[in-house]
Amino acid sequence: MTITRVLISGASIAGPALARWLGHNGFDVTVVEKSAKLRPGGQAVDFKGRTHRQILDRMGLWGELMAHETGRTDWRIVDETDRVKAVIGGEFIGGDLEILRGDLAHILYRSSENVAEYIFDDEIVELRETIDGVDVSFAQSSSQRFDIVVGADGVHSAVRRLAFGPEERFVENLGYCYAVAGGRAPLDDLETTRGDRGIAYGYNVPARFALLGGQKAPSLFVFSTRNTAHDRRDEESQRALLYAAFSDVGWRVPAALAASRTASDFYLDALTRTRLRSFTRGRSALVGDAGYANTLGGFGTGLALVGAYVLAGELASHRGDHEAAFAAYNRRMAKPAKAARSGSAGPFLAPRSAAGIRMRNRIFTNPLMYRSMLWATDRFATDDRIPTYNLC
Repeated sequence: MTITRVLISGASIAGPALARWLGHNGFDVTVVEKSAKLRPGGQAVDFKGRTHRQILDRMGLWGELMAHETGRTDWRIVDETDRVKAVIGGEFIGGDLEILRGDLAHILYRSSENVAEYIFDDEIVELRETIDGVDVSFAQSSSQRFDIVVGADGVHSAVRRLAFGPEERFVENLGYCYAVAGGRAPLDDLETTRGDRGIAYGYNVPARFALLGGQKAPSLFVFSTRNTAHDRRDEESQRALLYAAFSDVGWRVPAALAASRTASDFYLDALTRTRLRSFTRGRSALVGDAGYANTLGGFGTGLALVGAYVLAGELASHRGDHEAAFAAYNRRMAKPAKAARSGSAGPFLAPRSAAGIRMRNRIFTNPLMYRSMLWATDRFATDDRIPTYNLC
């Protein structure tokens, strides 16, 4: 085997999944994670269609994930008087299986911790590729040489920046921002469960959307903005951007924003998608959102697992010949990643006009159109051309 040492940056979803496959198949794997520990909770993520299910079955994780699933949550889209205008069903929102991101990350970590070395509270700061490998400098640890480096470190990937070039060359802002905010959702007088299903409440005005309750997040806000630039390290300015965007929105939004002001759980970013056609360069490769992101697009988590499976399968099949494996990886992922280069959740969640909001709601009040949407999401998530690799 030509390649023995693999460095993976990122211990969220794609990183541990890739570490699990490679570690069980003879590779020497190290995972470096910028955070000091795995993050609990977080937004709910989901898996859809036959391809996602098959990969999770091959990992032996489907049953464990099902034991941690959140259950179905329906989104009731309401007006300012809480009158229901449309219902976006939990099957559309949560796919075949929905689970909190933190629970998924911990399960993937446990499936790989015995076959990979994890280094937390550290990050890659420099990559120097040579004919024999990649010399990697870290913020905290001593420099090491690896045969290949994989960026599984999200849409703002450091590996992509260091190996491919500046982020603005590969990441497209879609004219929207979203924020996940903690604090108690002001829904005490509304029905929040029915049977075994949860209920969240969504409210629109043109170009803005607020979702309160449910499993996706305590409060989720999506809004159109001409200026999506912000300092990702300055939470105070991020909160100011959110509060300004929703300052004149009524319904229960003011109470939700007030509750979020004292909550530590807060995250804001632009809706983005990547523009890459090749996910490898030299001895570096990208997996998951680092290579094929479409924020809130609904396919990211499943696509990350598909990418990790394909990359591991090609590296194993080509006995570590990274050039041949990377060429096959790019070819195999062209169709699955295409969904990440099309569409945007922004105009769907926060249409810029009242007519657009009505049209979106009409889709979910028409049974035929709703079934068509369910069929389309399953079709985009399923790719029967993904091989069955001989992996442990």
